[in-house]
Formats: sequence, C-alpha cells, structure tokens
Amino acid sequence: MSTLFEPYTLRSLTIPNRVWMAPMCQYSAEAFGPNAGVANEWHFAHYAARAAGGTGLIITEATAVSPEGRISPYDLGIWNDTQVNALRRITDFAKSRGSRVGIQIAHAGRKASTDRPWKGGAPLAPDAEGWQPLGPSPLAFDEHHTVPTELTVDQIQEIIGQFAAAAGRALEAGFEVVEVHGAHGYLIGEFLSPHSNERTDEYGGSFEGRTRFALEVVDAVRKVWPDDKPLFFRISATDWLEQNGWTPDDTVRFARLLKAHGVDLLDVSTGGNAAGVRMPIGPGYQVPFAARVKAETDLPVAAVGLITEPAQAHKILANGEADAVLLGRELLRDPYWARRAARELGGTVQTPHQYGRA
Repeated sequence: MSTLFEPYTLRSLTIPNRVWMAPMCQYSAEAFGPNAGVANEWHFAHYAARAAGGTGLIITEATAVSPEGRISPYDLGIWNDTQVNALRRITDFAKSRGSRVGIQIAHAGRKASTDRPWKGGAPLAPDAEGWQPLGPSPLAFDEHHTVPTELTVDQIQEIIGQFAAAAGRALEAGFEVVEVHGAHGYLIGEFLSPHSNERTDEYGGSFEGRTRFALEVVDAVRKVWPDDKPLFFRISATDWLEQNGWTPDDTVRFARLLKAHGVDLLDVSTGGNAAGVRMPIGPGYQVPFAARVKAETDLPVAAVGLITEPAQAHKILANGEADAVLLGRELLRDPYWARRAARELGGTVQTPHQYGRA
C-alpha cells in the first residue's frame, strides 16, 4: 500500500491518511452584523463533501483572530462564541466521517480589507465597507494597497493575545489541529521578512528581531492549546526575491526554532509577500523547499503546491520529501480525490455506507 494511505500520528492525534486539505478561503461569510465571520451552509457543504470523500485532515480556510485581521469582510472569524458554535457543526460532521479537522488562525496585516477575488480583490477603503490595515511597518504591499498603520508594541501584544484566544475557541469548536498562518505575506510573514519589516525596535532588524513576533504567537497558542494536540505553522519558504527577502536558509533556521517552541509540523508554501515577483510555477514546484526542511531539521513537513496526481503524491512521500501532502485547488475540483487515489494506488479510505454500492 502507498504511504499516502498509511496513518500518521502527531502527539496523540492519528490522522487516517496523508491526503490533507490545504486552507483555501471561500470569501462566503456575512460581512457585518451579528453573523459576521460565521460559517454558514456553504461552508458546511464545502467541508462536509471533502470529509465524505476520504480526506485525512481538513484544515479550514484562514480564520481571522479579529475583525481587522480578515483578508476581506467575507472571511471566517473566530473572535466570538457565535462563530464557535457554527464551526462546531462542521467539525462534528467531519469527525463522524473519519476525517480529522484543523483550523488555520490568521491575521491579514497589510493585505487586509480587500474585496472578494471574483469582484477584483481591490482594497476596500474605510468608507466602502473596509478598514485601515495594520502592519509591522508603514509599507504598502503594492501601489494599489493602502499604506498600513505601523503597529505599536502594545498593539503587537494585543494581537498575540487574540491568537491565543482564537486557539482557545478552536478547542471549544472541536478542532484537533491549530495551524498558525505565517505565510503568503500576511501579518506574521510580514514581520519575518526584511522586505516588509523595517522596524528598529525588538520586533525588527535582525533575524532574531523579525522572528520574535512569530515565536511569541506560537508560545501564546501553545500555552492554551492542549499538550496532546498538534500545532502546525504555515510558512512561505521564500519571498522569491534576489535580495532583502526571506530565504530558504532563513526557513531552515526558523524551523529549528519552531520545533523548540512546540510546533509539530511545518506546512511549507512560498511567496505572497512581494508583489510582481516571478515564480517558476509548475507541478510540485514548492516540494523542494519542504524536502530541504525535512532533510536538515527534525521538524515534520507537509508539501503543497500543484500536487494533482496520485502517483505524484505517492512519489513525494516515497522519496522522503515530505510526511504528508496538502491539496488545494485539486480538492476544489474533486472532493473525492482521496478515494480516486486509493483506487489507483491500492489504498483504502472510509466510504459512507450510503455510497457503498458505488
């Protein structure tokens, strides 16, 4: 049987296979009022289909730790009890189908307050249903984005508390994995990179300064997240910049620190922090970054990025390049990808009794 369909255990959690769903924003929650950021029928149907399809671990989309931490007004949130109750319905169903469930907690930083992608994704001004973004430095993502307000140290501490509170609510909502979103040019990734962080205080400058915020978030989350449950961190392994950016060397160095601070797995992506960069996009183009972390550290890794075919996913694991694969757009196209891969590779996934005759 392919390693793709072998169970994988982190702390006390055993995930039934290595086919995992990457976080993908749906931009489908209500934007305002008492149901702002609350999961609805679309979210339930979306995640339930992937659970019925045999996906081993489902990680929900970037879920904001505060209203101003949303990428768009239509993102999911986890800053109040109404949001917790709606998410619990999703986690209960997914677990009943044999899937394990995780949540990615996030703050969008300087890339916050934008419209839905299918409406152009343009920044939304405060007088047009948007708000003023926050960031480590007053540097806009690009010429179209709003210049963010530079965070004070007190505000940084407040956001760290918001991440911790979000992790506590995630536990109440029934999640079994928490993933801290440190990738794709959102707030934590902005602090990591010298491209977006020009601070001169203890949260900027050196590698130690730029990683301080991320590690303090991890420590705060790990303090409230149970010892028997795994903690993931998503990282962009490179900014794809020739100079003055976050690099693969930085990622390997940082991975060792994350392991020491209680992170159990690194979800390795790339890019998103610098506008206009050229990325060599192709099948499995980000896998080498995960493979390097796995080869040079003791931290388990998951690979993501144009992994579409069962044989390709099997080869990544068989070659020791990653411990699991995360599928994004492929699982949008085919909620039952895990079942198809099991047929092709000789594995098994849990099938709902209602679908047994198929």
